[in-house]
Amino acid sequence: MDAIFEPLFQAFDANPTLVLGFFVFMAASSLSFGVMATIRVRGSVKRRASDVALDGLRRASENPRSLRYAGMKAAQKLLDYTTKNYSDANEKNMKMLRKQLLQAGFLDPRAPAYYFIARTALAIGFAVAAFFAAPVLMPDTKSMFWVYVGAAGVIGYMVPGFYLSRRTAKRQLEHRAGFPDFMDLLVVCADAGLSMEAALDRVGRELADSYPSLGANIHMTTLEIRAGRSLSEALEHFGDRLGLEESRSFAMLIQQSEELGSSMTDALRVYSDDMRHKRLSRAEEKAYSLPAKLSVPLVLCVFPVLVIVIMLPAYVRFKAGF
Repeated sequence: MDAIFEPLFQAFDANPTLVLGFFVFMAASSLSFGVMATIRVRGSVKRRASDVALDGLRRASENPRSLRYAGMKAAQKLLDYTTKNYSDANEKNMKMLRKQLLQAGFLDPRAPAYYFIARTALAIGFAVAAFFAAPVLMPDTKSMFWVYVGAAGVIGYMVPGFYLSRRTAKRQLEHRAGFPDFMDLLVVCADAGLSMEAALDRVGRELADSYPSLGANIHMTTLEIRAGRSLSEALEHFGDRLGLEESRSFAMLIQQSEELGSSMTDALRVYSDDMRHKRLSRAEEKAYSLPAKLSVPLVLCVFPVLVIVIMLPAYVRFKAGF
């Protein structure tokens, strides 16, 4: 044993810095392992505590005498009542609202109920906020107090509609940009001999990264076909979800090709060329409208600066008298 440790002792005696470095390394390693063990133990304790808390909340929600259970039942009754009175109505505006919600990506059947509840809650919330904020922010306008409160309530009532319109427009812009690529890939799959269901499944997976919303709608169409719906019905629902005239024309094209027995590949190729020309036409239209759009900022921003730069020296010389 002495023969083993004797070279180490000699090395430590010859180089004290090595001894200090060794002990520093051991201390740092012990501290690091201690901290890691503490964090790991605390993490496991937190996970167990969260499991216990969730179990307690679950039991409280299942207990008919708890406040949580009563609140959940009241919220469920409110949703059921709103869904019954608004979602299942046959009026034209309810159908239009349901279609707009589908185009915005809200596929839950209770989405109209959530929409009307959000409208009511925001209207009341904005009105209450204006009721308390108006005397503080504008104390001199007491005669207009109720006008501000009513205007705030109207704004809160209209906020969900604005959000829904912006979300729908954003998704339709993505769908319109990706639909020509969708048609090109569909033609390639049809030329390769794939069926329409397999082609839709393949194209949906390919477009999921570039156009997530379009890829999700294509995937839902394939699921509808696998669930037993006919191809024409699934594509008709696909067109309703996208909200584009091109998608509705595509569904009609596939339906007519099936009914007449014509070549679906040729029809897809012609329609794909048409989509490509439409995209090029939209790009040219934007390019041609750019000079007219630029005239407004040029007149408002650049032209006054040029006038000032040109006329300022003459004005200064006139005022200075030389």
